[in-house]
Amino acid sequence: MLPLTAATIRSSFVNASRKEVSVAGLPDDLDTRDWDALDYLGWHDPKFAKRAYVVLPAPDGTPTGVLLRQADASPQRRQICEWCRDPRLINEVVFFSARRVGESGRRGNTVGTLLCRNFQCSWVARTDPPAPYDGFDMSGDRQRRIERLQQRVAGFADMLLTGR
Repeated sequence: MLPLTAATIRSSFVNASRKEVSVAGLPDDLDTRDWDALDYLGWHDPKFAKRAYVVLPAPDGTPTGVLLRQADASPQRRQICEWCRDPRLINEVVFFSARRVGESGRRGNTVGTLLCRNFQCSWVARTDPPAPYDGFDMSGDRQRRIERLQQRVAGFADMLLTGR
């Protein structure tokens, strides 16, 4: 992921009002992030308990900021994150909703997805599970996990932008 600044992040939001963007709490460690190890930037707002944000690269690479709202209820059973799809279930997964972009969002339409609570998908995709058998190509498998994560993240951004 390309390094982001506070100004870039604030200007990237597609489903938030100007007021919501202006009061959004941003991460304070933008200068020290390992941007090469991130496929998207996600964080919780320290001022609002159920509000979170992600900045995703759209299919064309443009940063796309998305305001998320965390559901009050937790899933009844263990769920798998829709982005990293890690079968090891090492992360807590919660339901987030995002207001759609444009007229549809102004009418109150939203889209929801299950995500790792602390947005650890990039770390999960880069952490190797135990090898299923001797001679398993771990580096190739890791690269496929990263590519699939990037495709799903870009697909979510595209779905919000286009409504499809």
